[in-house]
Amino acid sequence: MVPLCAVFRRYLRSQNLKYTPERADILNAIIERDGIFEVEQMLMEMREEGHRVSKATIYRTVKLLEEAGIITHALLDSRQAHYRLIYGKQPCDYLICMKTGNYIEFNSSELTAIRDRICREHGWEPVGYRLQIYGISPEGQTLADDEDHDAE
Repeated sequence: MVPLCAVFRRYLRSQNLKYTPERADILNAIIERDGIFEVEQMLMEMREEGHRVSKATIYRTVKLLEEAGIITHALLDSRQAHYRLIYGKQPCDYLICMKTGNYIEFNSSELTAIRDRICREHGWEPVGYRLQIYGISPEGQTLADDEDHDAE
């Protein structure tokens, strides 16, 4: 598999943009996280590690990485945008608790098979998919029960 920096460089070149040290640092920070991340949190962590990077540079780079197919927008709540590294990764689905905001990642070969079948039926070539199931986790149910008792 081609290294992510080469994929990103190729994309940037196609857009007449440069692969700057700041963009390299941001890509490396995302690779190191290897999961869902929030831009604001990543910015704070990068600054704590001594990287000199602006909020605008991170947001612009995240947009470019998304356009290049390296990361995807994985909106898990309405308060903050979340992203996830996807290039070279298996599809990942989520159970998301509406009370706590906690989530569980899971993979399902059955969902992938359904995706493939639906695409074949319509003559499409599957590239990826994302499933987010919203519900109330056991912890969220406990919170809801506690809130109900407090209201009485």
